[in-house]
Amino acid sequence: MKIISINAGSSSLKFQLFNMDNEEVIVSGLFERIGIDNSQYTLKYNGEKITEEIDLPDHTTAVNILLDKLISLNIINSLDEIDGVGHRVVQGGDKYDKSVIITEEVINDIENLKELAPLHNPAGLLGIRAFKEALPNVKQVAVFDTAFHQTMPRESYLYPVPYAWYRDYKVRKYGFHGTSHRFIVEQVKKITGKDNLKIISCHIGSGASIAAVDSGKCIDTTMGFTPLAGIMMGTRSGDIDPSIIPYIMEKEGKNASEVIDDLNKKSGLIGLSEVSSDYRDIQKGMSEGNDSCILANDKMIKTIVGYIANYYVLLKGADVITFTAGLAENSVALRATIIEKLACLGIKIDSEANDCNGEIRKISADDSSTLVYVIPTNEELMIARDTLNLV
Repeated sequence: MKIISINAGSSSLKFQLFNMDNEEVIVSGLFERIGIDNSQYTLKYNGEKITEEIDLPDHTTAVNILLDKLISLNIINSLDEIDGVGHRVVQGGDKYDKSVIITEEVINDIENLKELAPLHNPAGLLGIRAFKEALPNVKQVAVFDTAFHQTMPRESYLYPVPYAWYRDYKVRKYGFHGTSHRFIVEQVKKITGKDNLKIISCHIGSGASIAAVDSGKCIDTTMGFTPLAGIMMGTRSGDIDPSIIPYIMEKEGKNASEVIDDLNKKSGLIGLSEVSSDYRDIQKGMSEGNDSCILANDKMIKTIVGYIANYYVLLKGADVITFTAGLAENSVALRATIIEKLACLGIKIDSEANDCNGEIRKISADDSSTLVYVIPTNEELMIARDTLNLV
């Protein structure tokens, strides 16, 4: 069977078309900087790589180009060869604790939950609707980021606010990037042959979260009621004092939604640096001595290190720390700086081993108290496996 996995992010759309008989990737690709200048797509198949700069104003355009390319490049003969489509959906609320076949009810639920994931659920819906139109007879599956985190204990997922907010309005920590964290935990099990490890999983990309995992179960995670919480990200602020919101509303004459939009889309790296939300641009600015870029980088690292230390104590020590997703997989300097700031915990980096990008590698020193790995994530494969099981 051929399954296509779709992972629509706030400014990207990753996909992989699998032959699920052996989990072989037939073609993979990335549409990036969607809605941003200099957008492009990359396709990889048969050992070849095609990259083209193209205007990508929205996710619907990206999906249509993707399907057209699969046919025009003779990767498949017709769209009928696709047996199932799996979609990453960021927010499933407390209703979905596992992946499901997409129905109109599911679409309506995802639509109703979009205010909890304003950067991602709308993008995911565009992908779902575009594929339903293009492949009306093919079953589609929603794989929810929130499902992995349903094992959190009450003291982790409840906020110290009036309990009625949870009882009446379901205000609680949901956690996100669950599909990625679940994949990383399974990879650590394969690498070590152990399933009872205490793992701190660091998913650091344009969106970023950290999860504390004990014996395969999530104990806590940085993102919360929405993906806005936690560590500083590309365009998101991460944790802030909530009193800032009404203060800015009064100062700038904005309503709450407008301020939340600023925190989601104009904060984080882009907010502090005033240069870019793309870490590659931040690194370029740092190399040129741009103080704002240096500040943005230092602040992001501070928030990451703070949560790793928090979870180290929560887990009563960690067996493994993992780095995954775009920034963490590819930035040697980012990883080195983070681990160097954890030296007081006996965690040490092997500088030579750390000189890698996008490959599975142990980067901790032999005398490190905790193993540290770079492990490329593959949310698309997890999505494909869940889709296969359901279709």
